[in-house]
Amino acid sequence: MEEVLERQERERRAKMRRRAASKRAQRELDEQLGVAFALLEEENQSRRVENLYTRDYLCRPTPRDLQRLLQKAESRGFPGMISSIDYMHWQWKNCPSAWQGDYGNQKGQKSIILEAVAGFDTWVWHAFLGVAGSQNDLNVLGQSPVFNDVLRGEGPTITYQINNIVYQNGYYLADEGYRKDVERCFGILQARWAIIRGAARLFDEEVLSSIMMTCIILHNMIVEDEYDYDAAEVYEPDPMNTALTRFYEKPMRPNGEPVQHDPLVRDDNFMLRMIERYTEIQSSYIH
Repeated sequence: MEEVLERQERERRAKMRRRAASKRAQRELDEQLGVAFALLEEENQSRRVENLYTRDYLCRPTPRDLQRLLQKAESRGFPGMISSIDYMHWQWKNCPSAWQGDYGNQKGQKSIILEAVAGFDTWVWHAFLGVAGSQNDLNVLGQSPVFNDVLRGEGPTITYQINNIVYQNGYYLADEGYRKDVERCFGILQARWAIIRGAARLFDEEVLSSIMMTCIILHNMIVEDEYDYDAAEVYEPDPMNTALTRFYEKPMRPNGEPVQHDPLVRDDNFMLRMIERYTEIQSSYIH
């Protein structure tokens, strides 16, 4: 009789374990389906935001915007500076195995690089995501469209004077020795959006780009709504800097017609020309 009772007890306990395991598996499946649906909705929502608002909230500065950026930079002691440019690595947790060699950065993590240009108010004027994390800033710059207008000769002509030398082209601040506005922008983005603060979980590079652009667009919306452009500055303007920065939207011919340029072609010599130009900028004989 006791053996029968023990056998029935064992069967009851085994049945309870199977039932608990079945419920646990069902909960895990429900959680996975919930995450999958959330990611799918997140992808669809980000693409809708990107398609609707890119033209208004992630575009080139207008002449009025450019004038405001130049005036603010000049009051800070940087005549001719349009904005600041920098790069951020976004860790890619689910990077495809075939790509992990290209996307591995110096920290041993798989990442994808974001290039951004931000103004004094942390408004993002340019964003470019998609370069593998193993490449350096100069390689990213060579693949970025940020200077396409300049290379075609269609960039705004900005005139300013430094050390009695007149320059005709504006510039983006990229010196690591200064606290750039774009670095503050990266910190705000990561603090505001948890999805880019942590490692990327999706597999498709285009989806990651869409999510990043959506976060930047929403960030620009918040800046437009909350930034106080009339607030007093926390720094003192440079009293020795009396240069006046002027800019023109497009170069014009003497007859008043805009200058036409050949289409920009990124051939094999493109990087060589960029490296030569980069070397000239660093040369003490040029400046």
